[in-house]
Amino acid sequence: MTQSRILYIEDDYASSQLVERVLTNRGYTVFLADDGLKGITVARDKEPNLILMDINLPNMDGREITTRLRSLPNFADVPIVALTANNSPGSRQLALAAGCTGFLTKPIDVAQFPRQVENYLQGHEEPLSAEERSEHLQLHAQNMVERLEEKLRELEQMNHRLRELDRLKSDFILLVSHELRTPLTLVHGYAHLLEENLKRTEAIPAADLEHIATGLSAGAGRMQEVIGEIISVSRIASGKLDISVGPVRLEHIVEDMVNRYQEVCLERRLTLHIGNLSHLPLIEGDGKQIKMAVSHVIGNAIKFTPDKGHIYIVGRALDDAVDLIIKDTGIGIPQSEQAHIFDQFYALGAIEHHSTSKSAFQGGGLGLGLAIAKGIVEAHNGRIWAESERRDPDNPPGSAFHILLPIKQLQK
Repeated sequence: MTQSRILYIEDDYASSQLVERVLTNRGYTVFLADDGLKGITVARDKEPNLILMDINLPNMDGREITTRLRSLPNFADVPIVALTANNSPGSRQLALAAGCTGFLTKPIDVAQFPRQVENYLQGHEEPLSAEERSEHLQLHAQNMVERLEEKLRELEQMNHRLRELDRLKSDFILLVSHELRTPLTLVHGYAHLLEENLKRTEAIPAADLEHIATGLSAGAGRMQEVIGEIISVSRIASGKLDISVGPVRLEHIVEDMVNRYQEVCLERRLTLHIGNLSHLPLIEGDGKQIKMAVSHVIGNAIKFTPDKGHIYIVGRALDDAVDLIIKDTGIGIPQSEQAHIFDQFYALGAIEHHSTSKSAFQGGGLGLGLAIAKGIVEAHNGRIWAESERRDPDNPPGSAFHILLPIKQLQK
């Protein structure tokens, strides 16, 4: 028997493996493709003698693929057989009207299937009356138009998102330039001051040296923070964030954060209210990374809470997780923006109002803090989300951020 080539387009692995084994055992050469575009490419490359086609395929269904194949050279007379679990009324007629030669249902009858395939290879074609063909061809055309409209809407949404990402990229470049220029100016200025002092013949007062060293250290430290944020978000985006799992007590992490932000809270007359976190169970995680995530969320609350405002940090133990909640009396978040504030480079508000200070009311930053927090939480198999009624600087409604972390990490 001449070894016929058969292409099977099917996204279900078990079905494709079964058909491949059955037909290979009968001497056929079988090619597989798990979506329509791959199927069309394989068909052009291998020029099969018969094509088996699942109907319910992602992105491009079997009828659309059949219509496309029929429009290509050398495929006008190749048998294309629908092999599908969809046996609803009209399904067979739609497939035949779209250009299929035959229609078979799954699950296949292993004993009968090779004979059915051989019949189609020998020219068997299932009949369809002219009336049925006309009716279902019209329905098929209507379905294709609807699918095309749906894909156009998806493309418009994707195009809108790409334009938004391009804008965010441009804004990010400006933010990086601004964030680095200020500390670089400090470093350059104090370095010049040190150089001028060293040119003097008399000894430099210790107080002057200390002042210069402090300025240089502040400038270098801020640049290190900016570069550190960029590296962190890059690792998260590439899936290379290293997590060293150990016991973590959230009470201690929050205490450290309170100490860290105490000075800025005094300066802006913000009040931090810390609930009793001692009842929270130990969790498994990377304490350093979790501390960074919590720090970014608290820093965000400080940034968007007006002076004399309040920030509350409470926690609750659930069955298998801990929910750390950071609430503030800040200006809030528009509901339409709440899903996007965790996107990389996203900064709420106009970029022209950006300032270098990360702790001033509506101060600056790269728009990476919440993206880093999200990446760290998700790397711990947790979840982070925001709740707020609206954004209103005149009558601040406040926001609440939930950091949900599992008590135990899944063992890989």
